[in-house]
Order: sequence, then structure tokens, then C-alpha cells
Amino acid sequence: MQRLLFVCSRNRLRSPTAELVFAAYPGIETASAGLAPDAEEPLAEEHIEDADIVFVMERAHRARLNRRFGRVLRGKKIVCLDIPDRYQFMQPELVGLLKQRVTPHLRTAAS
Repeated sequence: MQRLLFVCSRNRLRSPTAELVFAAYPGIETASAGLAPDAEEPLAEEHIEDADIVFVMERAHRARLNRRFGRVLRGKKIVCLDIPDRYQFMQPELVGLLKQRVTPHLRTAAS
């Protein structure tokens, strides 16, 4: 089982979309969280500890993640998807970008 964590700012649009899209893939477990204090699901150390790969939506998220959780990130694969905050929840263009950028990092050949 491969465990994926998706991180964005407020955990309202991009990361919940990714969580939902990839939860349907066989052999994949997903979670999502946000870095902002008012995130729907605020990021905690436990989220990172449970993940095999942490996907962030923007470079700024990676920097913030490193500042706040540097110690917990040791040995974790962090992937920046470079997806800006201009999409709605489950917007087809967002789903397409996520599949294109996340799938190469998966151990499964699911589609």
C-alpha cells in the first residue's frame, strides 16, 4: 500500500481534489491537509509520518513545510506539483493536471 499526502494552503480545493481522485486507485491510500491556520484539515506531524510521499501544490508550500516540519520530513519524498491556486474543487482541468503530474510517482500502473 502506498500512502500519499497532498498539501496546499487551506485544504479546500486542490489537495482535497487530489485526495479524492487518487483514493480510487488500487493500492493507494490518500490524505490531504493545509498549511494555513484556517485550513479545513490543518497539517500535523502525524500526517507526514503516515505518508510515503508528500505532494505539495506550490514551491512556497514546500518552503513552508520545510520550515515547520523539517525534522519530520527527513527521509520523506517531497514532490512539488507546481499547480497554482486557480482551480475549483474537482474541476476537470485540475483533475487532469493532477493525474499527469502525480501518476509517474506511483508504484501502481493504475489510471
